[in-house]
Amino acid sequence: MKLGDVTRTALACVRIFNGALGLVAAERMAKSLGDELGDDKRFVYPARMFGIRTLVLGVDLLTLKSGDANARRVLRQAVLIHATDTAAAVYAGRRGELPARAAKLTTIISAVNTGLAVVSLLAAEKDS
Repeated sequence: MKLGDVTRTALACVRIFNGALGLVAAERMAKSLGDELGDDKRFVYPARMFGIRTLVLGVDLLTLKSGDANARRVLRQAVLIHATDTAAAVYAGRRGELPARAAKLTTIISAVNTGLAVVSLLAAEKDS
């Protein structure tokens, strides 16, 4: 299996897991990010919206074939989405909009996802 396929599949799995968690277990997801979020019911609705978006994007990545004409477009979008998620997590943490633990965890997860997306995109561009 090629590196690009491995990183794309890993990113898809992370997205599917996190998306499903946000969609069906938003309260549990909030608790894992920190007690402050776990006690705040306002987190549930956006977590579910984030969950379905992430789940659909994960399935999209998982069903892509290496030579698929749409692969580079989907992977460019993945880089943009995850880089934006990373920047948003850092920004929210610095402004105190997220508890410190939640900001750190979401920043790390998003940065890893960004890295996976970048490697997948570079591999797809190399293969075409």
